Amino acid sequence: MQQPHHEQGLEDARLREANARYWRSNQRIVFALLLAWALISLGCGILFAESLNAWSIGGCPLGFWFAQQGSILGFVLLILCYAVLMARLDRRHRKDLDAIAASREEDAQ
Repeated sequence: MQQPHHEQGLEDARLREANARYWRSNQRIVFALLLAWALISLGCGILFAESLNAWSIGGCPLGFWFAQQGSILGFVLLILCYAVLMARLDRRHRKDLDAIAASREEDAQ
């Protein structure tokens, strides 16, 4: 059975809104992780290196450590964070889409 035109438009609007929420959340995650990456690699490795050199890790000044290993380890941790956050976002988006599909099935009956 075909849905009336106004119900189809409502469903399309709900799908567009769910996709827009997903995209906004995706952009926030990417922006926050890029900012963290900049702070770790550029900030700790270059801009704040002199002040971080007051401390050391394994005999190496902390600023030098961030420039050599810390930024790489930070990048790997940010990739892990991205994978976890996106998996969570994808699950939430799938629930939204399933709820829209369920309401479509209820309306069809």
